[in-house]
Amino acid sequence: MNIQTQPRLLQSYVCGQWRTGSRDGKPLLNAATGEVVALIDASGFAHAETLDYGRSKGGPALRALTTHQRALMLKEIGLKLLDMKEDFYAESLWTGATRADGWVDIEGGIGTLLTMASKARRELPNVHVIPDGPVEKLSQDDSFSAQHILSPMEGVAIHINAFNFPVWGMLEKIAPNLIAGMPAIVKPASQTAYLTELMVRRIIDMDILPEGALQLVAGSAGDLLDHVTCQDVVTFTGSAETGRRLRTSPAIIENSVRFTMEADSLNASILGSDAGPGSEEFDLFIREIQREMTSKAGQKCTAIRRAILPAQHVDAAIAALSERLGKTVTGDPADKQTRMGPLASLDQREEVRDRIAELQRSARIVLGDPDEVQVGSGDTKRGAFVNPVVMLAEDPAQAAAHDVEAFGPVVTLMPYESNEQAVSLARQGKGSLVASVFTNSNEVAHDLVLGIASYHGRVMIGNRKSAKSSTGHGSPLAPLIHGGPGRAGGGEELGGMRAVKHYMQRSAIQGPPELLTAVTGIWSDGADAQQGQHPFRKPVSELRLGDQIVTPAREVTQEDVEHFAHFTGDTFYAHMDSEAAKANPFFDDRVAHGYLIASFAAGLFVDPDPGPVLANYGVDNLRFLIPVYFGDTLQVRLTCKEINPRENAEHAEVRWDCRVTNQKDEVVAQYDVLTMVAKEWP
Repeated sequence: MNIQTQPRLLQSYVCGQWRTGSRDGKPLLNAATGEVVALIDASGFAHAETLDYGRSKGGPALRALTTHQRALMLKEIGLKLLDMKEDFYAESLWTGATRADGWVDIEGGIGTLLTMASKARRELPNVHVIPDGPVEKLSQDDSFSAQHILSPMEGVAIHINAFNFPVWGMLEKIAPNLIAGMPAIVKPASQTAYLTELMVRRIIDMDILPEGALQLVAGSAGDLLDHVTCQDVVTFTGSAETGRRLRTSPAIIENSVRFTMEADSLNASILGSDAGPGSEEFDLFIREIQREMTSKAGQKCTAIRRAILPAQHVDAAIAALSERLGKTVTGDPADKQTRMGPLASLDQREEVRDRIAELQRSARIVLGDPDEVQVGSGDTKRGAFVNPVVMLAEDPAQAAAHDVEAFGPVVTLMPYESNEQAVSLARQGKGSLVASVFTNSNEVAHDLVLGIASYHGRVMIGNRKSAKSSTGHGSPLAPLIHGGPGRAGGGEELGGMRAVKHYMQRSAIQGPPELLTAVTGIWSDGADAQQGQHPFRKPVSELRLGDQIVTPAREVTQEDVEHFAHFTGDTFYAHMDSEAAKANPFFDDRVAHGYLIASFAAGLFVDPDPGPVLANYGVDNLRFLIPVYFGDTLQVRLTCKEINPRENAEHAEVRWDCRVTNQKDEVVAQYDVLTMVAKEWP
């Protein structure tokens, strides 16, 4: 058993140094044993200075880097944190988390950091300002255009986090703001702040992030929110009551500060009407309820609170849950036999018991006793243990479970008679982070998912085919949004690069194309172009936006089309049958294949000799605009449109604007050609 004999006094990392609060620290207890493991206090700090330090030091340093450079810092941090994971697991036990619970928090959090870093390098250009969408033509003569851009906000992201995920909760939030180029101040919930503080210490000691990019307030936030400006962002995870109070802080309202909240969420899981006892979907439904009740002792914002199932299967579900929960050993997470640890604190246990009492006004307990604690190990008096409790609301429409959340191992069964009633019950949660539907019926999935989607940030469909690969009801994933409407707070976190954009300002830049190019780094029609040496002969060090080649013309013949058709097997009638082609409302006669046009275009603009262009890896936005008939000629204008250097590589991604015209100078095809080009060439 891991007992710390000398509790450490937690410190905050603000204004470039580790600092201790001005008062004696509040004791923080081991959730299973009641031992004091740390002391916490953050009084006496002038947080106007904390914010200013992040804005003046961290912000400029981050914005001086490109998106890929910032992402590579996170990758380096994540890999080093993985090497230290056992240190984090040791303190995670104090929070009441089993090894499996700690894996979700620690390795899940680090994995999220690494995933976001990887997606940023794959999906975002390696730039300081991110283009958002295509260039918008605002004039017929290409003299006035517009481009939306995303630029980093110049404030600080303030993250006020919950106690249940002291590692993941921090890492999943700071990853997108750091990639965006915005510094962060993390304020963890006090009860488990020792684990967050340990990880921040390790990150700061790495000396990878610029000074001021990451600060920590271990203790009360004090007047932190009194000094926010329109350039700051505040995120909050916790109770809806606290979230509403923070959201209405005078400075947040006055300065229209971006505020995103993840709050109470009465998540539902629905068993489809097709999935009775004995079906694989029924077993998956029961397994998922048991897992969500006992993982982190039910202290998850995504845990199943309402289990909605066909009325005729209630008794079978109670029996199945009784069997599974009977095998769940509750105790000290330091004991390897333990499968469910305690709640995070004695206060939390009393909170859960109070909420169960509220739920009992409209539901009865069918499994478990919230007051009679049975554990395999640990101190039942000093430890915050509570047994799993299953309740049944026989009148589900009137159940308190639609409004009351017991943030622990508690679920309420709600019987339904029709798909419409199941949808109605799920929607009574007034907005949730996640719902799950267990069915093997296309019709049931269609009706239930579309019926509840607008009330949920995420809907997980489970059945026998996905059972082995599914991450389950309660697992937020880096590529998917984590948030929900209404009661759940109305926010969105994660969601891949969607999360990064939350910390950036979208601006519409209007002007002449050549000046837009200077601002955005993207060439468009009307901007300056220069011809001369074939641009494929230029390495990135010599290549410039607007470098262009206009090719000779090539005639398209009937022989070309028929050869291409037989060679590729594409003998679609519009290419081969004149009478059938004329009957088509889009064509006057037989037409050339679109892919023949693209192939001929490549033959016209490609420089065949070895050179700095290393590979063609695709095309984007390919469109065939006007039919090409026998006897038409094709000419290509190829222009260097965007140069995206790869960090730690000897090449860059170069995007070329390819415009194919006919003898009337009509554009018959337009697309972007994507190539890998060497940064230097002998």
